[in-house]
Amino acid sequence: MNAYNLVIVLACVIIASHVFNYISKRTNIPSVILLILLGIGGKFAMDYYEFNQDGLIFGTLEVLGIIGLIMIVLEAAIDLKLSKEKWPIIWKSFLVALLSLVVCAFGISFIINQFFKEDPIISLVYAVPLSIMSSAIVIPSVTRLAKDKKEFMIYESTFSDILGIMFFYFLVENVGVESTNQVIYSVVGNIIITIVISVVVSYGLVMLFQRLVGDVKLFMLIAVLILLYAIGKQLHLSSLVIILVFGLLLNNNNLFFVGKLKQYIDEKTVNSILKDLHLVTRESAFVVRTFFFVVFGTTIDLKALLNLEIFAVGVGIVIFFFIVRFIFLKMFFLKKSIFPEFFITPRGLITVLLFFSIPEELTSLTFNSDIILITIIVTSLVMTWGLIKFGKEGLEEGAPAPMEDSGLSYFLQRMSSNTSGAKEAALVQQVEEALEDSQKEDEVSTQEDAEESETEGEKPKE
Repeated sequence: MNAYNLVIVLACVIIASHVFNYISKRTNIPSVILLILLGIGGKFAMDYYEFNQDGLIFGTLEVLGIIGLIMIVLEAAIDLKLSKEKWPIIWKSFLVALLSLVVCAFGISFIINQFFKEDPIISLVYAVPLSIMSSAIVIPSVTRLAKDKKEFMIYESTFSDILGIMFFYFLVENVGVESTNQVIYSVVGNIIITIVISVVVSYGLVMLFQRLVGDVKLFMLIAVLILLYAIGKQLHLSSLVIILVFGLLLNNNNLFFVGKLKQYIDEKTVNSILKDLHLVTRESAFVVRTFFFVVFGTTIDLKALLNLEIFAVGVGIVIFFFIVRFIFLKMFFLKKSIFPEFFITPRGLITVLLFFSIPEELTSLTFNSDIILITIIVTSLVMTWGLIKFGKEGLEEGAPAPMEDSGLSYFLQRMSSNTSGAKEAALVQQVEEALEDSQKEDEVSTQEDAEESETEGEKPKE
């Protein structure tokens, strides 16, 4: 393909993604589905012109996947605000995400093992990506919910992303280990070493980058994080923990830099870096999300969707999602409504990213990848229906009711109410002034009468 034609295609895809976001806000149709449809259309175009898509698309897919994972975890980490007030929401959302992930992973692996007659370990590797809730879909979809419901969904989807990614790479990197003790020692030692390195590196990066002079330093910071991630992978460490700890420390610097450490940090500079980093990670995650769903669309074989057995397996997996979700939400919110949160469990970007990251030696020859498409579409449609149907139940309690439309703008209504209030106050003030004047006149007249009577009483004595 001509280089200019490739640039045109990439630019058009990004523009189309922005248009899809606008359509999604207007119609509640998830932009994910629109991106997948765009990829399917691209596949038809490439097949028509007999273009070999494998050499172009899949050659750089692994690199994009690594960068995408780093940006998604970093974006999630710098959105997590730790405080005592949010602690109940944090621990509940963490446990719901963790328990749902583990139960769904082993339950789906059993379904894959029974239906496709696949090895249990390979079945579990394929099941983990299907068990992860997509924060890339959840966060933009819950902006209109009540504050507590919105925060719970943001925390839960973020924890699901991070825990799911760590669980997936833990499986992939420990497949060849023979003994259980070796796995336990490997995992515990790996986590302890990684946490210690993560804390030391994170403190060092925050103190270093706040002292760098110049405007162009955010992508250098991201490059350093990618370098640390890659080196950690070469040393068989849980590198995503480094990204997670750095993001948490940066966004909650007032909790981590206390006592003598407080003198080593300039909060104004750090907050400025954090603000810019929010923008860079959000935009980068948007680009990665766009291209990955389009690429995923190009890999879909629509003829396979007509296979009723595959469709039944996909729908069965989705039903299992919601059964598990109902149980755990009711467990932690027994006396509260779990709607519309119950319907919000979409699969999306992380599922696709991890699916493409499965090593060749763990690739299944029997698993049908169209199941992933079915779970993404069905969970997105159910979420959309749930938000429309039960969205009013999730509105923030105690919020003022909207003012009735009287043909005036809100500003004019407030002005008119202020004006009438001012008139009433002026009338009250005038009445008070009139009463004061009358009282003064009575006092003066009384005093004058008293003086006259005294004068009349003194005249006979003379």
